[in-house]
Amino acid sequence: MAAANSTQSDVDSETAIALRALDISRSFGNVSVLDGVSVSVEQGELVAIVGPNGSGKSTLMEVIAGVRSPDAGSVIIPADGRTNTNQRDVGYLPQRPAFREGFTVRETLQFYARFLDETGPTDVNETLQRVGLRHVSGRNVGSLSGGMTRLLGLGQAILGHPSVLVLDEPGSGLDPTMVERLFSILHSLADDGTGIVVASHHLAAIETYADTVAFLDRGGLLVSESPTQLLASTGQETLVDAFLASMKSDEHESTVRAGFREEETD
Repeated sequence: MAAANSTQSDVDSETAIALRALDISRSFGNVSVLDGVSVSVEQGELVAIVGPNGSGKSTLMEVIAGVRSPDAGSVIIPADGRTNTNQRDVGYLPQRPAFREGFTVRETLQFYARFLDETGPTDVNETLQRVGLRHVSGRNVGSLSGGMTRLLGLGQAILGHPSVLVLDEPGSGLDPTMVERLFSILHSLADDGTGIVVASHHLAAIETYADTVAFLDRGGLLVSESPTQLLASTGQETLVDAFLASMKSDEHESTVRAGFREEETD
């Protein structure tokens, strides 16, 4: 993940870029959550955003996915980041995916597929196979486990073969086996050229699968490096230790963030 700047010529010149967010800022009232955050994701790159609870990860994911507008900054998805003209721009998996009960897994994906161009039964079948839900495709969504519901959410997000995939805590509440399975699927999607940005606390999986790790705290990115570079630069042996060292929290300080108040002006 390269440092992003705001010149359009640079955006145009980097044909490998799938998505670039430039100087994103977002506040809620007088509480600033994001302050000039820039993120770029290349085709086939898996970027992990890591930060304390309340550090703004979900807000950043929503802005990148186009669900929430920033107060300042922009999100650019270059046309040359797509493999075909009919390709969907962004697939988004929120932190708490919810689906209407009374429909099966297959019917749910078929419903969402109808909103996308060039997406039909073949794409639904391929998606079910890819996320590992084909054997339960006839099951009512209300009877799915938490892990299966998240896999269904991932399936909905990847319909239409988006050039960029944005996921907010996709492994939240899942057991280690399901987390490993989910990140393995993300890795395979990245291998196919999808640019992926994921907010997650599952540092062991991130250390294994992510190409780039970015630490987000107090409105900005503290560091953005590969897992290997991050361990070397922090002098730590695991990503968990590197994260704790980078946060530099006092032992009496809460590790839960709630943004920061903008400085008062006269």
